[in-house]
Amino acid sequence: MYGWNNAIGLVCGNTMLWKGAPTTNLTTVAVTKIVADVLERNKLPGAICSTITGGVQIGEAISSDKRVPLVSFTGSTAVGKQVALKVQARFGRPLLELGGNNASIVMDDADLEMVVRSTLFAAVGTAGQRCTTMRRLILHEKIHDEVIGRLLKAYEKVKIGNPMDDGVLCGPLHTKNAVEQYKRALTEVVSQGGKILCGNEVLPGKGNFVKPTITSVNHKSPIVHHETFVPILHTMKFKTFEEAVAINNEVNQGLSSSLFTNNPRRIFQWVGPNGSDCGIINVNMPTNGAEIGGAFGGEKETGGGRESGSDSWKQYVRRATCTINFSTQLPLAQGIKFE
Repeated sequence: MYGWNNAIGLVCGNTMLWKGAPTTNLTTVAVTKIVADVLERNKLPGAICSTITGGVQIGEAISSDKRVPLVSFTGSTAVGKQVALKVQARFGRPLLELGGNNASIVMDDADLEMVVRSTLFAAVGTAGQRCTTMRRLILHEKIHDEVIGRLLKAYEKVKIGNPMDDGVLCGPLHTKNAVEQYKRALTEVVSQGGKILCGNEVLPGKGNFVKPTITSVNHKSPIVHHETFVPILHTMKFKTFEEAVAINNEVNQGLSSSLFTNNPRRIFQWVGPNGSDCGIINVNMPTNGAEIGGAFGGEKETGGGRESGSDSWKQYVRRATCTINFSTQLPLAQGIKFE
């Protein structure tokens, strides 16, 4: 996220100031040193791409400072609302990439092998800590039980550990607080009438490791409408395509979505005006398969911003209309004449 904002911003001639999350200050400093080294080896001052670390007060200062014409924020919807208000209050420009509550719809004619592999990658990879992580799996009633059975077997084989090691799919959660969010979310699933099909375990020892979890829950349950940034996948049934699209669209977030089907008619319905209301609409690929050539971002409470791809560079420049008269006459608009 930082890279594709920063690269476009620099290419467009801007100086850049960035702040990483308060829990990743060392990573932020390390990345900044790498970038500075590249700039300086190419006869550019490293300071044109600077970093600042700290807590909430630093983010508030950036959002409120008129010297920062554009503020790009990646994070939660709750914090994004505060950033947008502060930036817009001074007539700055906010670029928001906020929460995602991404779903995959699986029709009864889908390639189920592809579905299982995609789900495993999108729901378990990065320990469920991507904005495009698959958090809801909406299954046609005819293939529901088979898909669940295959997923349960696949989840049993997931290797959890150091993500730098070969074969490890699921690394640690970001913080101890994330572990607590994992536990609270699963407690809410049960209290709201859902079932836990696998997982629901905090692993002992050093590090914030948990088992990826699958639940079976009603799509109207409050926990399903809340994005929990951990490897929990909520599954649910549907009968008709229209019902599935409605379930996909009923959450407040609108980042990424996917449909698995081999029916061309369904595909065109899905990508049309009565289909997915998300900013990223995939077919026969997972929710986290973002193509760098395409504009990245979402609608509704995801913030409406677009990063990378297509014409996103226009956000990092100032638009001006320039009219030059090379004649000795003074052409006037609307045919007005001074006579």
